[in-house]
Amino acid sequence: MATAFSFDDSKMADVEQHTTPPVVSEVKKRRAPKAPELPIVERRNWLIHQHYIHKDYETCKVIIKEQLQETNGMCEYAIYVQALILRLEGKIQQSLELFQSCAILNASSADNLKQVARSLFLLGKHKAAIEFYREAARLNEKDWEISHNLGVCHFFIKDFTHAEEQLNMALQLNKHDSTFMMLGKVHLLAGKTDKAIDVYKRAVEFSPENTELLTTLGLLFLSLGKYQKAFEHLGNALTFDPNNYKAILAAGSMMQTHGDFDVAMSKYRVAACAVPESPPLWNNIGMCFFGKKKYVAAISCLKRAHYLSPFDWKVLYNLGLVHLTMQQYASAFHFLSAAINLSPRLGELYMLLAVALTNLDDVENATRAYEQAVNLDQSNPLVNLNFAIFLYNHADKTGALNQYQEMERKVNVLRDSSNSLDFDPELIEMAQKMGSALLVTESVVWVKPPRSSKSKASSGAATPSPGAPLGTNQALGQAMSSAASYNKSDTQPTSTVDLCPTTSLDPDPDVDSVPSPPTDPPGSPELAQAEDSRPKTSKRKSKVEE
Repeated sequence: MATAFSFDDSKMADVEQHTTPPVVSEVKKRRAPKAPELPIVERRNWLIHQHYIHKDYETCKVIIKEQLQETNGMCEYAIYVQALILRLEGKIQQSLELFQSCAILNASSADNLKQVARSLFLLGKHKAAIEFYREAARLNEKDWEISHNLGVCHFFIKDFTHAEEQLNMALQLNKHDSTFMMLGKVHLLAGKTDKAIDVYKRAVEFSPENTELLTTLGLLFLSLGKYQKAFEHLGNALTFDPNNYKAILAAGSMMQTHGDFDVAMSKYRVAACAVPESPPLWNNIGMCFFGKKKYVAAISCLKRAHYLSPFDWKVLYNLGLVHLTMQQYASAFHFLSAAINLSPRLGELYMLLAVALTNLDDVENATRAYEQAVNLDQSNPLVNLNFAIFLYNHADKTGALNQYQEMERKVNVLRDSSNSLDFDPELIEMAQKMGSALLVTESVVWVKPPRSSKSKASSGAATPSPGAPLGTNQALGQAMSSAASYNKSDTQPTSTVDLCPTTSLDPDPDVDSVPSPPTDPPGSPELAQAEDSRPKTSKRKSKVEE
């Protein structure tokens, strides 16, 4: 019975399934709408775009040629892409002509005018580019790229006021790292270091992981002698990118400045893997060897730097200083003369040249060199001290006294401008000897500071041997070679041409450069090559490339 019951139930279920009407009605199939027929002018634009973004330029050019033949040269997009390809191939003038054709075909397009302006910029016609960018700005007032590129064009014609205005406008429309970088560079070239620092700080807040911004800000603090802040930002840059050679080079330079030559060398080894042909790197390695009194190795590294960058006056300066230390005065004269030809407005170079000439017994030319050094240098007391010693040795006590008094005046100015100024102990000792010889013992300008570990590390040349008579060649050379052992960052402006070495109109980060070190001599041409060079003798400060 149970089996029969279950069979009947299932049968009834089957009947119900057949009798129940369908719940869902059939939906009529709709035909997809037919694609609209594209006008013949635009028919192949999609294919041109496809090959262009895949960088298949040869196929792209073939399709463009066919498209232009079919449209009698009236296809705007085909001409536009062809102009882009020509620009990538380096044919700027031809690309400019094609972009002008696009602007004629569609005069209301801001993009066409932007590309015309871009080509003019690449041809170095910055004023003409500005006109086209302004015309594009009338068509599209809220395009940050137009304002950014206008700022770059004004920067190249050295119109820093309008450059700053346009770059600030670009930042209001849209914040980009490249705009921050360019605005900072504008402020640096205009001598507004504080504003440049503020801009870079804002940039780091906006993009805290951008190693270029962190490195640039660190180098800027380093050029101002703010080592703690510099080390902080450079350390952050290395945290995000341990192989950032600019930050490594700058950190090594800072350690080298404080006498940690072995630690600096370990940093330079890492940087050498990334940039083995870097002139600043080999310059700094050479000066590390110089600080460790390995003069032959120092000359070898410096000559390699000179081979890689024959027109870098800082490398020549260092070569001259090393040869002076080794008492190879003819070679020193050779390198210092070459450095003067490249940087004729630097007083320290004339001072070093005078030292070499003094030891070559050319008194007349040495006197001229000292006079030129005194005229050019307005802040370094060492120039006047060496000149005073020179005049004293040649029986001109009146002239020596005048130079000594001028040196004291410079020292007082430096002390008034900076409370934390430390002079090289060697310079102090030579000045005291000179004062005693000239009977100026009542002067209290020179007060010997306590020799802390820091002062020992930052000073740089062996102190004169006891009993060495005042004004001998040895003492004169030592006093000279401690050049730049005091901090000049508060007494002279720092230039920043290389903070962003290569400037591009494209909104890409623009840093190829780096600030000069705090001990850079007056008139140093660089702040942005992340590199500064100043020799570091055992107790002397040298030109170190950051």
